[in-house]
Amino acid sequence: MTALRFEGAQDYVATPDLMLAVNAAIRLQRPLLIKGEPGTGKTMLAEQVASALGLPLLQWHIKSTTKAQQGLYEYDAVSRLRDSQLGDDRVKDIGNYIVKGVLWQAFEAEQPTVVLIDEIDKADIEFPNDLLRELDRMEFHVYETRQTIQARHRPIVFITSNNEKELPDAFLRRCFFHYIRFPDRDTMQRIVDVHFPGIKKALLTEAMEVFFGLRDIPGLKKKPSTSELIDWLKLLVAEDIPPEALRSTDGKAAIPPLHGALLKNEQDVHLFERLVFMARHNR
Repeated sequence: MTALRFEGAQDYVATPDLMLAVNAAIRLQRPLLIKGEPGTGKTMLAEQVASALGLPLLQWHIKSTTKAQQGLYEYDAVSRLRDSQLGDDRVKDIGNYIVKGVLWQAFEAEQPTVVLIDEIDKADIEFPNDLLRELDRMEFHVYETRQTIQARHRPIVFITSNNEKELPDAFLRRCFFHYIRFPDRDTMQRIVDVHFPGIKKALLTEAMEVFFGLRDIPGLKKKPSTSELIDWLKLLVAEDIPPEALRSTDGKAAIPPLHGALLKNEQDVHLFERLVFMARHNR
């Protein structure tokens, strides 16, 4: 595992400190806990690392009802009961009713895998603690079949969090942590270049001014993210919006076209409209 090294990906702009964090987690054989604003590429990181290293990716997207046990396996007692009532011979082998979870699949894989545990903070507060032993020892016991599953290869584990809940200290101690800072203008330019290599420079310049101007508005409930900038640019290009349309001809503040791709709630739209109104009448 220590021979694997992430040097970046063609379709993902990874900063040097992010690549350093990924490689540190691989070397330490610890899960990499990734935090950052929504839309900063936390989930995509695992996908790009798997692609760059040529490894299979197994994804476990967490919901509020998700239990840690589901990552290991689930016993489908309902199906077994139904089959027993129908006289199905499959009921004689309880293993037919064991559904393998993401971690089981990773543990028995014939090559190292990348495992994404996405948005772990959505689950119950006990969820992270319930995974501690399995992530530490790389093994777990299947009580129904009385077998112990041991990992053939230690997977590279990525865990993302949007900070909806505090994670337990015991869990944090077992992770390598990295916070993805919101991209500065230069990094954002590189990100845009990946998605729109032929975009007109004048359009991009004006769009970046609008985008970062929006993010600087005090009191904004939800700042537009990287993914929303990409969506907005996609619309601007598709609709062939000229750069001049992103600013008023008299130099005063203006509401940009298709701003619904950037602002996602009515409070922020109203706040922005008020600020534009005030700016135009104070000149």
